Amino acid sequence: MSENLNHANPLATERIGSLIFRFAVPSIIAMLVTGLYNIVDQIFIGHYVGELGNAATNIAFPLSSLCTACSLLFGIGGAAAFNLSMGARDTSRAVKAAANAVSCGLIAGIIIALFSSLYLDPLLVFCGSTKGILPYARDYTRIIVLGFPFVILAISGGHLIRGDGKPGVAMICNLTGAVINTGLDALFIIVFGWGMKGAAAATVIGQVAAALIALYHIAHFKTVKLSLKDFIPDGKTVLRISELGMSQGFNQIAMMIVQIVSNNSFRHYGALSVYGDEIPIAVVGIATKLAMLYFSICIGLTHAMQPVVSFNYGARDYIRARKAFSCTRNAGTVVSFITFLLFQFFPVQIISIFGKGSPLYVDFAVRYIRIFLFCTFINNIQPLTSTFFSAIGKPKTGLFLSLTRQILFLLPMIIILPAIIGINGLLYAGMAADFMAFVVSVIIAFNEFIKKKWHQEFAISL
Repeated sequence: MSENLNHANPLATERIGSLIFRFAVPSIIAMLVTGLYNIVDQIFIGHYVGELGNAATNIAFPLSSLCTACSLLFGIGGAAAFNLSMGARDTSRAVKAAANAVSCGLIAGIIIALFSSLYLDPLLVFCGSTKGILPYARDYTRIIVLGFPFVILAISGGHLIRGDGKPGVAMICNLTGAVINTGLDALFIIVFGWGMKGAAAATVIGQVAAALIALYHIAHFKTVKLSLKDFIPDGKTVLRISELGMSQGFNQIAMMIVQIVSNNSFRHYGALSVYGDEIPIAVVGIATKLAMLYFSICIGLTHAMQPVVSFNYGARDYIRARKAFSCTRNAGTVVSFITFLLFQFFPVQIISIFGKGSPLYVDFAVRYIRIFLFCTFINNIQPLTSTFFSAIGKPKTGLFLSLTRQILFLLPMIIILPAIIGINGLLYAGMAADFMAFVVSVIIAFNEFIKKKWHQEFAISL
């Protein structure tokens, strides 16, 4: 009977292309909506507050990245543990994984919010704020931190709901929050004139709404039933969740570290250039969020792949797991190439969406988008392979791959290159790090499929 249950699960029977598409669309929308929380704020702030307001959101961004890291750590880790256990027909272990992921995410959000509130100004200066940017960053971040527990619940809850086979519900959670955020941004900033505080308040209210929807649906899983006792953290369960989610979580931590070092580097080397210390920080904030929209699609695809790969790997159907990887890779490559063309040929039009700026501001923005983001056409491979190894229960390999671009390559380069060629070194650092991360990811993935002999055709097609 348990075998029939597995065969009845669409993860085990539905055509891979259709399955990835069905899971990817809501997953991508959910990820895009998460990115749009910051993008929408950036657009309204750029038009109604100005360059310093945009720079302020960039200063606050590392703290938001820390919350995203916890969301992915417990969300992807919990979903992977849930699906692996369900594929192996271990329902009790699956239930514990899903519930513990929720409780750990909530605890992490509360701790980050309290710490950020207590040490707000020192944290903002540490994240690269100048004296001119600090008042704007303070107004924005003081309110944003209140939503940290809710944003973690919303994002991690979305992954768990998707793992339960309801990707559409995960999409609705995030979409609802984004719609609320956008509407309130217009009301608070344009009508009420609340500026940075209004943008922050709109974001938090949207996050609360998304979290409440996620919690409701977690309490009503369709494949299993969760009880209150399942939410009590269990050491072994938390460790397993952390191992499976650490590649994505640590990738965000790495991004946070790079953001902080990058902000401080642009502040220092910008002051030594014609651009000054504030224009580069404002531009980097916008470009980072633009890149996030692209990565939202790529990561949304990998998130759609995760339950398919985890379930079938747990059920020892390696051919279906291989096909899920190939399908996701192909879709991500198409998206990457289109994004590359947009960044290279339309940087002025893209940057104008976020308000007007001085000629120096526009000049630096165009150069940053074209140079720093040049390797966009291959940037889907590193998150794809990282998530894949975590999904098949090899978190150490997934963790290593998740750290290649940010920690192993980009971080040293943004320290070394500008010391040699000034602010231009910061631009070329991104291009070089992207290429090296791509090469390492391909080598490790190729070696895995050759060594394990998953399928000769797949090894050749990679």
